[in-house]
Amino acid sequence: MAGRTRSLQITQVKTFIIEGVGSGGDYHNVKGGHWLIDSPISTPMSGWEKYRASRTSWGINVLGSFCVEIEASDGTKGFATGFGGPPACWLVKQHFERFLIGADPRNTNSLFEQIYRASIFYGRKGLPVAVISVIDLALWDLKGKLWNEPVYRLLGGNTRDRLSFYCTGPEPAAAKQMGFVGAKVPLPYGPDEGQAGLRKNIEFLRKHRDSVGTDFPLRVDCYMSLNVPYTIQLVKACEDLDIDWWEECLTPDDPDGFEQLKRAHPTVRFTTGEHEYSRYGFRKLIEGRNLDILQPDVMWVGGMTELQRISAMASAYDIPVVPHASGPYSYHFVVSQPNSPFQEYLANSPDGKSVLPVFGDLFVNEPIPRRGYLSVSELDRPGFGLELNPNARLISGDQLLTPSPQKGLEPPASVSGDEAVMSGDY
Repeated sequence: MAGRTRSLQITQVKTFIIEGVGSGGDYHNVKGGHWLIDSPISTPMSGWEKYRASRTSWGINVLGSFCVEIEASDGTKGFATGFGGPPACWLVKQHFERFLIGADPRNTNSLFEQIYRASIFYGRKGLPVAVISVIDLALWDLKGKLWNEPVYRLLGGNTRDRLSFYCTGPEPAAAKQMGFVGAKVPLPYGPDEGQAGLRKNIEFLRKHRDSVGTDFPLRVDCYMSLNVPYTIQLVKACEDLDIDWWEECLTPDDPDGFEQLKRAHPTVRFTTGEHEYSRYGFRKLIEGRNLDILQPDVMWVGGMTELQRISAMASAYDIPVVPHASGPYSYHFVVSQPNSPFQEYLANSPDGKSVLPVFGDLFVNEPIPRRGYLSVSELDRPGFGLELNPNARLISGDQLLTPSPQKGLEPPASVSGDEAVMSGDY
């Protein structure tokens, strides 16, 4: 079997962006009018009125989707998508490819460490780690195909026979009707919209609680847009609504703020992690023990390799890990983890009232939940089991890099440590 051959090397790395909207790993690169970008949603930019009406006004979709294909010496290919657009293609070609070509694709731990550490001086969070994530997912897809096993089996096998989902969208009542086990709505107004905005938030949440009844889990996504005093006040005002959890209330740069939230509301559940990166970013969140659920995004956090490490740390503190969106990449992870009880489905239809593939038309066979569930047997294909649409609107990264940017200076063929010190090259 190819996965057991003694010699196997990566021979080619290709990158792609996707023409148009509605396809690939950038959730927010959708057509105008979509609930995800053009409905009232509180964001870190809500302090400026001109950026409130649409999230595209301040550039949430500016990067676009990005794909990586990695080919091994036996011809097997791994493929994955995420976000990053042309800058991601540049990073792969100009920096990260050197660690991949000639390497054994099965050595995912080593490859992650090399690429992550080589980019620390400009990376650690944000776009560089998101690019590493897509590379890592493509390697896991390749590894599963080499071993002829689905990724979840490489992660330790399934811990259940079916996966249950809650739905993030604009209409919790629709989510309940579609069979989801819970619903999450985006908070519409932020602190800069004052007491009037606060009252509208309370009315908004009360309306949705009434629409689904008292026994259906209702969650609230605050998208990094609140502060500690406002959150404490809002949660207090909504005590009678029995909100199941309050998500990402604070900016990722204020992890200590969750201690104040928990002190003010010790029995309320707070969650975060969607916009945190790597195990190092999650270490403080976990050790603080002020969060009830962690929500890393496998397409952003560092890929499957890093997500496993975060989950292991969290399990030692009995903190569940419920990944943010990410479609089938998350499905394989969650079914393999005893401390991941269910998965998020991010409603991809324009009105949020029907179930469509998370990655649009990029793949021809993306599994989607039906009546709020997905049978693990639907994941039983090698790798992530995703078949690329032959009509996918892929644009080669090579076209974007022609003419190629000037390369940096090549390292000297051989320089001793003493020579480096004397010449100042250290």
